[in-house]
Amino acid sequence: MGAILNPNEFLMPVVPFETLPDSSRVWVFGSDAPLSEAGTTALLEGVDTYLADWKAHGAPLTVAREWRDGRFLVVAVDQSAAGATGCSIDGLFRVLQGLEAAAGASLVGGGRLFYRDDHAAVQSVARGEVAALTANGTIAKDTVVFDSSITDLGTFRAGFERRAKDTWVKELLPAAP
Repeated sequence: MGAILNPNEFLMPVVPFETLPDSSRVWVFGSDAPLSEAGTTALLEGVDTYLADWKAHGAPLTVAREWRDGRFLVVAVDQSAAGATGCSIDGLFRVLQGLEAAAGASLVGGGRLFYRDDHAAVQSVARGEVAALTANGTIAKDTVVFDSSITDLGTFRAGFERRAKDTWVKELLPAAP
């Protein structure tokens, strides 16, 4: 005999990331350091557990997550049926803060620039260090930087990775001779 479900209980629709519409709300969390395999597993298992039951005012959210380049956790919510609210977003941040020790890295909190080095590896620096890295040529006009401030999935898909000359970093680049 099958289990009887309470009609007031909603199952969380966790969906494949690529199926969410461009209008979905997105949060990008960048890890300040590469995660070990164990750290990645702990982070993603904890996030998946939370997302499987993520609700806003009791309504389940249609949500997906993606782990990119071993450094970026991207969480997206399709807000066409129910949108994340302040309290539900705060809950996500608290869960991530609680997982940081197991992951071995900081994911919550801004003030970092992520870029690809000459070997295409993702690097992370405090924003206060960016001027020095542009001055010494570590970050140049064609260096790929990541925009972790993006808030909608369409913009994320179109421009998460861009050349430094096409971002706020251009203001710190040395003037061309």
